[in-house]
Amino acid sequence: MGPEVQTPPAGLDLLADEVTTPIDLALRAELAVRGLRADPQLQRRGGAGPSNDGHWLLGSASGCGSRTTLPMADDSPFALDAEGRLTRDGVVVEDVAVEPIARPAFYDLTTADGVRYEQLARLHGNDVLATTVVQTCIRYGPEATRCRFCTIEESLRAGSTAQVKRPEDLAEVAAAAVRLDGVRQMVMTTGTSNGRDRGARHLARCVAAVLEAVPGLPIQVQIEPPLDLEWIDRLHEAGAAAVGIHVESLDEEVRRRWTPGKATVPIARYEEAWRRAVAVFGPNRVSTYLLVGLGEDPDELVAGAERLIAIGVYPFVVPYRPMAGSLADADGVPAPSAATLLRVTGRVARALRHAGMRGADQVAGCAACGACSALAADGG
Repeated sequence: MGPEVQTPPAGLDLLADEVTTPIDLALRAELAVRGLRADPQLQRRGGAGPSNDGHWLLGSASGCGSRTTLPMADDSPFALDAEGRLTRDGVVVEDVAVEPIARPAFYDLTTADGVRYEQLARLHGNDVLATTVVQTCIRYGPEATRCRFCTIEESLRAGSTAQVKRPEDLAEVAAAAVRLDGVRQMVMTTGTSNGRDRGARHLARCVAAVLEAVPGLPIQVQIEPPLDLEWIDRLHEAGAAAVGIHVESLDEEVRRRWTPGKATVPIARYEEAWRRAVAVFGPNRVSTYLLVGLGEDPDELVAGAERLIAIGVYPFVVPYRPMAGSLADADGVPAPSAATLLRVTGRVARALRHAGMRGADQVAGCAACGACSALAADGG
């Protein structure tokens, strides 16, 4: 006799104005913070972003799955059964399909110098190529300046990546990833440099080289506000289609505690950079991460997201997840509750829908991929 089938659990303490939240968003939020019991080899290891989760396609059993990152958690109530179906406490979750994303073919190639393509760029989701063009950061030295969720230099120490990616090598990798694995967009981020460009110079070179090898490939670049805002224009001139300027929190106390080095850059300077980027790249081609779970009041987080939306910036709302090797993980800081994530995500998604802004319309980048956030599950 087969296992019992149940509908996805609601079971979350919603606010009165959120009772119409679709159940798929509730399930997506709970999966995002409680994770999945699955083969740890399916998990991405290390990196600059707020997540080193496993990459999956998640969706209706009768339809196409969307890119999704889920933590690999031994204590999660969610798991895959022998037939690959999603279960909660051993009971199959009705009409939900979860499919692991296979190892891409381009990982098996190397450059003429013997560098593995996998050390130069990684597959995110099923069709997004991502790379950190410089794997060191001026913020990553002493604890007094390091972002507490970040592990940008841990993967470098482990030997799983190259410190500086050469433009010609990234062009070679991108061409192979498009040809062999159907990659359709690319994300380039960087550790912050001491220069007035804050790393934009090398990003621009990498963008130009990749587009020469793969004309028309949409590329998002990610950077701190340059000291010279003209570098935002130069990134666009190099061919970047979108830009992420990530602040993580708009709350000054949270910034000082979680991103002490970046907190020395005033929010006003971020606003100048966002507005300059919107003027150059266009509305909804600029994004910033807002992390849920750093201690910021949820209502204030939503209000800040709405202010960003009003100036054409997409607030990519993502739950904080502990990453091995980070300062926060060493301190035992947990992920936010599923209820909090649902509350924030649902309200920000509604604001995005009202403004006519979808992550997919970013063309390239984290919001266009959408895997690390639950916003896309509610039309954001």
